[in-house]
Amino acid sequence: MSDAPTPELNAGALAILHAALTDAAALGIARTTVGGATIIDCGVETPGSDAAGLLMARVALAGLGEVTHEPAESPRLFAKPCGETTSNDGDVWKRPVVSVSSSSPVAACLASQYAGWKVHVADYFAMASGPIRAAIGKEPLFDKIGYRETPTGVIGLLEAAALPSADVVASLAEAAGVAAEQVTLLVAPTASAAGTLQVVARSLETALHKLETLGFDLSLVVAGRGRCPLPPVADDDLTAIGRTNDAVLYGSHVVLEVIADEDLLDAVGAAMTSSASPDHGKTFASLFEAAGGDFYAIDPAIFAPAVVDLLNPQTGDCLRFGQLEVPLVRKSFGLDTGEA
Repeated sequence: MSDAPTPELNAGALAILHAALTDAAALGIARTTVGGATIIDCGVETPGSDAAGLLMARVALAGLGEVTHEPAESPRLFAKPCGETTSNDGDVWKRPVVSVSSSSPVAACLASQYAGWKVHVADYFAMASGPIRAAIGKEPLFDKIGYRETPTGVIGLLEAAALPSADVVASLAEAAGVAAEQVTLLVAPTASAAGTLQVVARSLETALHKLETLGFDLSLVVAGRGRCPLPPVADDDLTAIGRTNDAVLYGSHVVLEVIADEDLLDAVGAAMTSSASPDHGKTFASLFEAAGGDFYAIDPAIFAPAVVDLLNPQTGDCLRFGQLEVPLVRKSFGLDTGEA
């Protein structure tokens, strides 16, 4: 992948943001300046909104993907060719659904959207995602996929409960090789409307990252789409992290278009869903507690979509793996028994 042409990730994402800022008040977001950088508060000190979450997700994908908010009663699973769900819980969520698609999924999801850069300055901690990662380019992942770039301006997302300080801005600017004035950051806690939505817009990214960890040749992946239920906004970040993870692990469905023969698809597919983990069937909150609050002590195999379709668009071969776990998702979301 290192010789792949580099899309202008930061430039594409900045264009999306600038077009949206004319409606900042309607989105429930606010623009401020910290340490010279432009900070877009999407839910820390502002109300934010689902629309702000869509903006964050589109920025995270650097303009290389589409994200939509579908109403309740949307289908849980994509239509055939891979057949129907093996779950016995019906066809629809009685919850909104977030759908994402991309015809450049490796660049959109792994070079940009993946939350692969940890920000830890003094007592400030956040997970950073978005095109700024391609400018920093220090993650080993970039040695595999390429897509590093040296833009004049960078943009990223911070999943955090507080706005960054000038020291945080300076650290990110130095890592990205730009002046602080050329840094733009969108910030929202997980326990906010925007923060919750932008996290569950990562179903496709989760599948791509799983393929990468399995050593699969990502150049064979030509397109993808994902669908994930949108949880109710939680009162605190820990609950929100549990709900958003369970939404992906037990409620999401991803379709990847892969130019590979059926034997290869069959060999990799079974390992691509959360059911490949012995911890499958446990809520993320319980796994996090059992791990002593250490995210990295949780079995990494659990971080995968619930259902994956692998489709060869040239031959029509299509294999489905995994299944939805709707009762578990309902429990995680804190929904009444009459809801789904």
